[in-house]
Amino acid sequence: MSLPHAILTALLEKPSSGLELTRRFDRSIGYFWSATHQQIYRELGKLEAEGHIRTLPSEAPARGQKKSYEVLPDGRAELARWTAGPQDPKPHRDATLLRLRAAAVVGTAGLAADLTRHLDLHRRQLAEYEEIEARDFPSGDDDSAQARLQHLVLRAGIELETFWTSWLTQALAELPAEENP
Repeated sequence: MSLPHAILTALLEKPSSGLELTRRFDRSIGYFWSATHQQIYRELGKLEAEGHIRTLPSEAPARGQKKSYEVLPDGRAELARWTAGPQDPKPHRDATLLRLRAAAVVGTAGLAADLTRHLDLHRRQLAEYEEIEARDFPSGDDDSAQARLQHLVLRAGIELETFWTSWLTQALAELPAEENP
């Protein structure tokens, strides 16, 4: 996935300003594709230059007024092309897994405390996802294709966090007793 496609998706869901996009990334898309405020503004400029989005006209143009953007037909076509095209899974790169592999040869000193911290972070993220699911998809009976797909993305997050909490619990149990807090 690329940031331009994430922005096109967000703007198709709702035309927004750069600041609104940043907030929406923090609340939803950012759970699986993060971007800084600066990255979003840089991409908005590129997307506008490429003719994929445009600035919405404002009633009274004023200096410093926030610009809102909407997706143009070329932008929708680009997103549809990208969505329909093939994409291979990316190799998983995770520093925690590499650190555990390294600990097998250099020792596990200090590792248990960080794995415990990771476990706590994943438990909190899982709880947050479950709260979102209870709030936004209470019946689990989604009536629109858009809602079903959004719920499916959320379910992927829940399943990943469930995996990590289970795996980290097991990893902590496997550490030598003197290293396990």
